[in-house]
Amino acid sequence: MTDISVKTTPKTMTTAPTGFAMYIYRLKQSFKTPKPYLTVFGIFLWIFTYWLLCEALGIWRFDKIPGPVVIAKEWFSTTPFQGISVFTSEYYEHILVSCRRIAIAFAIATGVGVPIGLFMGWSRKIRDFLFPILEILRPIPILAWVPLAILMFAGFEGPVIFLATLASLFVTVLNTMLGVDSIDEEYFRAAGCLGSSKWQIFTNIVVPGALPYIFTGLQISIGVAWFSLVAAEMVSGDYGLGYLIIDSFMNNVTVPMVIGMLTLGFIGWFTAIIVRMVGNKLMDWHVRELAQQGR
Repeated sequence: MTDISVKTTPKTMTTAPTGFAMYIYRLKQSFKTPKPYLTVFGIFLWIFTYWLLCEALGIWRFDKIPGPVVIAKEWFSTTPFQGISVFTSEYYEHILVSCRRIAIAFAIATGVGVPIGLFMGWSRKIRDFLFPILEILRPIPILAWVPLAILMFAGFEGPVIFLATLASLFVTVLNTMLGVDSIDEEYFRAAGCLGSSKWQIFTNIVVPGALPYIFTGLQISIGVAWFSLVAAEMVSGDYGLGYLIIDSFMNNVTVPMVIGMLTLGFIGWFTAIIVRMVGNKLMDWHVRELAQQGR
């Protein structure tokens, strides 16, 4: 009788990080690539060029624009000479008012635009009915809607929210419709052969298939809502970053004007990141697919 010894090798159990651990893992991985360093280099190069044109060399016409040193001193001053800095409550009131208006406008544009885009992409009859109307209204600039918005809505808030909603609605509808168009016809045929109802096809093929385009559209949509804010807040006569920019320009106070523009840019960037994170969370399968392609 011979002894049979079975050699066992210890197994290392590895589990994929999730939640915040996944975020930290991806952050560490990104520092191993040139991407973050190129981003920082790009920002410093932009600031250096800006400083060179406005303050160091004082190029003609650029010398009338406040440079980065002047803006930074005023922005972080406890006693701002022109009235706006991170230490004044008025600055945060402008930000909060604008964020509230954009949040309402974006929610309405998404709640209305995504279903319209889905149905326009899915049904030929609905598209034939709505698409010409959309294409007539879409090229009209936001500024052209200002008088009509003032007539239609009383007070300050209504016209501003209407104009920001309108600007982002068209982007949301068109991207959602294109998302449905991009779905492979084979999926519809396969679902039909398996006896799926129209509602099952809509919920299981149309909606998930269009999600990548929907979230791409929502990122563009929230950006459009932000840059239409200046036009929209021209009619507000109240608080808001767009109003701060216009009011500073009218009063020939240039530093708060640039502070308002930069703040608007940073907040717009931050909101686009939030939309992208929500999209990645809802589309894990799409993120994994892109990762396998090295994108």
